Amino acid sequence: MQQKVLLITPPFTQLNTPYPATAYLKGFLNTQNIQSAQCDLGIEVILSIFSKKGLTNIFKIAHKKSNTSINSQRIIRLEENYITTIDSVISFLHDENPSVAHLICERNFLPEASRFEQTEELEWAFGTMGIRDKARHLATLYLEDLSDLIAEVIDPHFGFSRYAERLARSASSFDELYNSLNNVLTYIDEITIQQLEKKIKTVNPTLIAITAPFPGNVYSAFRCAKYIKQNFPDIITSFGGGYPNTELRALKDKRVFEFFDFISLDDGEAPILNIIEHLQGNRAIDELKRTYTLVDNEICYVNNSKTLDFKQKEVGTPDYSDLPLTKYLSVIEVINPMHRLWSDGRWNKLTLAHGCYWSKCTFCDVSLDYIKIYEATTATMLVDKMEELIAQTGTNGFHFVDEAAPPALMREVALEILKRKLIVVWWTNIRFEKSFTYDLCRLLAKSGCIAVSGGLEVASDRLLALIDKGVTVQQVAQVTDNFTQCGIMVHAYLMYGFPTQTAQETIDSLEMVRQLFELGIVQSGFWHQFALTAHSPIGLNPDKFNIKITGLQNGSFANNDLYHEDPTGCDHAAFSNGLKKALFNYMHGIGFELPLQSWFDFNTPRTLIPRTYIERALENVNTNDFKASTKIYWIGPKPIVSEFTYTKKGKEIQKVNFQFSNLKEDFTISFNKNAGLLINDWLLQLMGNKNLTIEKLQQDLTKKQLGNLSSIINTQNFSALRDIGLLFI
Repeated sequence: MQQKVLLITPPFTQLNTPYPATAYLKGFLNTQNIQSAQCDLGIEVILSIFSKKGLTNIFKIAHKKSNTSINSQRIIRLEENYITTIDSVISFLHDENPSVAHLICERNFLPEASRFEQTEELEWAFGTMGIRDKARHLATLYLEDLSDLIAEVIDPHFGFSRYAERLARSASSFDELYNSLNNVLTYIDEITIQQLEKKIKTVNPTLIAITAPFPGNVYSAFRCAKYIKQNFPDIITSFGGGYPNTELRALKDKRVFEFFDFISLDDGEAPILNIIEHLQGNRAIDELKRTYTLVDNEICYVNNSKTLDFKQKEVGTPDYSDLPLTKYLSVIEVINPMHRLWSDGRWNKLTLAHGCYWSKCTFCDVSLDYIKIYEATTATMLVDKMEELIAQTGTNGFHFVDEAAPPALMREVALEILKRKLIVVWWTNIRFEKSFTYDLCRLLAKSGCIAVSGGLEVASDRLLALIDKGVTVQQVAQVTDNFTQCGIMVHAYLMYGFPTQTAQETIDSLEMVRQLFELGIVQSGFWHQFALTAHSPIGLNPDKFNIKITGLQNGSFANNDLYHEDPTGCDHAAFSNGLKKALFNYMHGIGFELPLQSWFDFNTPRTLIPRTYIERALENVNTNDFKASTKIYWIGPKPIVSEFTYTKKGKEIQKVNFQFSNLKEDFTISFNKNAGLLINDWLLQLMGNKNLTIEKLQQDLTKKQLGNLSSIINTQNFSALRDIGLLFI
């Protein structure tokens, strides 16, 4: 029987852009000529709730509730204002009605409740020119006020980017989730099911594959699967995504299979293809790949397929064609530069490479396939996909969702973008490694890179070595400075509570962070407390890190999070509020002069880090230390070259002029004739995409008897040429 697949992302992930898992799988199924459709139930449910009709129903229910909070009572009293304005707000967040921004910013159009208490710094953050940004932030607060009402009087599990997350997080037992699924439908459930039923009747699938990237998707995934089993029993259900990949690797509870026929792990292409072949009668059940299913009423993990995982060049281009791309909401949840990229605007999501090229960090799940199996694709193929997605979606913004984007591949992608003269905007996650020189950062910026995020983790060289991060604090400072000088925003993931971390190291780490922000070389950051997982090197070898596992999960459902004691460390949780408060102020450019102790309500050690530590690290950089194999690139404008002769003290001097015009000004650089002609030859070769290296430049200079490259590099004119666009990478 020919199969038709419906790929579903259940509520909720992001408001501004679709989570890419279903688009990836649909793109792959296209290469196999398998008919498929996809649905983001999250955005469908949100748009149904936040409409005039949806809010009218919300307020009808709210009026029947007693003992509501003062905040909810205020929102209920302003019912008419919310119902009158909701459609205009949603239209504005769709970028369909930009003029509404003026009404919103006047602060006499939208009703305001408790979320608006955090708006004191709005004028400072957005200024007088950022009216649309300011309006988006105010509109977001307006929606969050309504979200608070819904959570109090309708459904306590509600949240914009998660739903019933607590039921799935660290759920070693399936009991609580199972019991919740046997309760009556919540109001949010009812809307979800309405949207699901509509999609099923439109598509008529034989197989529904549901992805759960996060704990906040799991309850809805099971709720959808239950509805399908009860109302469309002939439809087969499958479950995959980030949550089962990490949490369900030791699944033992048969009740899960009341909802799903199959649960697949890791890369989804080969497993779903094998399931489809099985349903078509072309593959025995014991020939599936990385898939849980019931065999003779017993849970069986089947991994006997001879089908190899598909290479990156074989998986096709993500297909967003049947998602409502114009209906996602551009919101600004918090005044944080990197978080804004996550929530504002629509991004085409792509992967530069499968897995992580480093794959050593001791806190990371490096034993799992999605991390440990590294496979890069070619720049040509990646930029081909970018062009396909631009044509399909009408959007030229890209978020490369790699664990850590490889610098060499980033360089090649940037060159390919420039070669094709594409206008794109992109950002990604990196390691702060020394490969990111100033010249490489210039190349990335020229190709459209606007931001990078990377793990500084614990700003302590001892702990970075224990993490096996492969970087030092000094190196991070130099790399972040390179990005910042080139106009690329830097976000740092920060960690506290790493095994054996002392109170002194926590305070010293904060001092490092303070200096990075004060110098302006990091613009955004986020602290999170260390969490121990079963598949990390620390979880697999706790004795090596001097910790004791106290709560080894050995349940029948999720088995990933581990609980531990850190006998040699400090009370890590006590530092949480102070670290976050300090970072919030540093991101706003204030509080640098305050002693670190002022952020905490208990005594902390004095920092041992000199106040100029990062500043000195930036002084110890040799920008002219090149290998013979270093490649040369030109990203500047094409010059007008002319020769001229002048007389000085009776001697004729021949020169070559290079006249450049960039976007802002014209300027000229002159060289002696022989050097100038050689430099012109180099530029012509580079503009013709010919590969040149330091070694080749030195050979040319030697042949022309023009001296050593090292002496020329340091001249004022050659430095000016480098400023215009001559890159050594």
